[in-house]
Amino acid sequence: MTTLALRLRALPLPALGPRQRLGAALLALLLAFAWLVPWLFDADPARQQLTRILQLPSLAEPLGTDHLGRSLLARLAAAIRLSFGMALLSVATAAVPGVLMGVVAGWRGGWLDRVLGSLADACLALPGLLLVLLLVAIAPGNFWALYVGISLVLWIEYFRLARARTRALAASPQLEASRLLGFGPLYLFRRHLWPELAPQVLTLAAFGAASAILAMAALGFVSVGLRPPTAELGLMMIELLPYYHEAPWAMAQPILVLFVLVMSLNLLAGRDPR
Repeated sequence: MTTLALRLRALPLPALGPRQRLGAALLALLLAFAWLVPWLFDADPARQQLTRILQLPSLAEPLGTDHLGRSLLARLAAAIRLSFGMALLSVATAAVPGVLMGVVAGWRGGWLDRVLGSLADACLALPGLLLVLLLVAIAPGNFWALYVGISLVLWIEYFRLARARTRALAASPQLEASRLLGFGPLYLFRRHLWPELAPQVLTLAAFGAASAILAMAALGFVSVGLRPPTAELGLMMIELLPYYHEAPWAMAQPILVLFVLVMSLNLLAGRDPR
């Protein structure tokens, strides 16, 4: 067995409780649906067919069509890919610098801690929704403006968590012993800090992804997010809202998908009581 395999076996893997397994299963089903639909069905989410407006589900269109004759199956799959991809990108962009800056601030302390803490407090002084709306107003309908705004809101949580935990762990006997033995910062982070930070950071990441998806859908619902004909859950809701009497099944689909997507992430982040 190689050295790399031995190291991987030595890494502690958190056990998933029933709640986390249910969340992981729901998320896996949604992602499988989102990525398999383009392979199994030759449907363009933006293609309009005005002769097939608000058709009921059928063999040709398993989920029916919307008010412009577009395939709801293809649009829902594209909307899930967009929402989850944006949430994953926002969380990764926020978590990496947030955790690194938090570890540096908690480890070094002094003026560096004060500067980074003041930066986080300055960002907190501006409401997160207002910051996102400001960037979206500068570049309306732009995916990158929405992504940057959500990332700027999320990174503060990772920074404050990492700084608080690092302050407590920096004075631990285990870390002090490793430091006296001459181990470098990278080893200390990997061996002592990250195992303690990882469960909380991953939990925060799951909640952050759910919040990012909800923020994107909310902005789309009030027509200040992405622009048509983009397939996005909030935008699909507001487009189908005038037709809820004629086609309630069409209106319910993006709502149900958003509910299951956010619930799966919240279940994955939760902890079963012991």
